[in-house]
Amino acid sequence: MALILPACATTAPAEGAASSDTCNAAAARALVGRSATAALVAQAQRLTGARRVRSIRPGMMVTMDYSPDRLNIHIGPDDKVERFACG
Repeated sequence: MALILPACATTAPAEGAASSDTCNAAAARALVGRSATAALVAQAQRLTGARRVRSIRPGMMVTMDYSPDRLNIHIGPDDKVERFACG
């Protein structure tokens, strides 16, 4: 069963998270290798303090703009998280 995740979501950072203009991708490193579900996306956003999240799948076109408050979730062809990066 395929799960459809929004390519980009915007919400306020969790209380006590990083400042509103940055994210901390390293804070979500324990989630690498897990299935990319909506719950995982929400957890990664909370952990990193990112204001926005973008899920990136193989072959997907994305803008090259840099946004320090955005978490990029790189998802492999097996629907598992490969890595997290801010920007």
